[in-house]
Amino acid sequence: HKLVREAAREWVKREVSPIIEDYAQRAEFPKQIIKGLADIGAFGPYIPEEYGGAGLDHISYGLIMQEIERGDSGVRSTASVQSSLVMYPIWKYGNEEQRMKYLPKLASGEFMGCFGLTEPNYGSDPGSMITNFKDMGNHYLLNGAKMWISNAPFADIAIV
Repeated sequence: HKLVREAAREWVKREVSPIIEDYAQRAEFPKQIIKGLADIGAFGPYIPEEYGGAGLDHISYGLIMQEIERGDSGVRSTASVQSSLVMYPIWKYGNEEQRMKYLPKLASGEFMGCFGLTEPNYGSDPGSMITNFKDMGNHYLLNGAKMWISNAPFADIAIV
């Protein structure tokens, strides 16, 4: 755990801290750090290695997120959304084909994901959501409105 924490801390000091204020002032996300986040295991650290994760425990995940948060809350949001709201549901509830197709690419940062929950009239209350989908045979029709979706501007896949 000490090694995990130190590796994340050093990466944040080297790659995030020197640039983040400039990006915050421009309201831009520094996409060039995505590969580094993947390299330190910030994307699905508890996902098994067979799916591209680091196979670490949840304490390691918490330590990595804590160190990223020390550098910038928005960068931590990107990593935690990728891990907990995108990768975890695919690992836990997806089928084997989905796990093999998406998780390695999400763990490496080749794919980025987002999670659509927050709605204009109901906030982040999943019990009140009105977004729905209809099976159209060869595709699904998704209807609804979402707000404040971390990673959405550059996401390759969305969990809704």
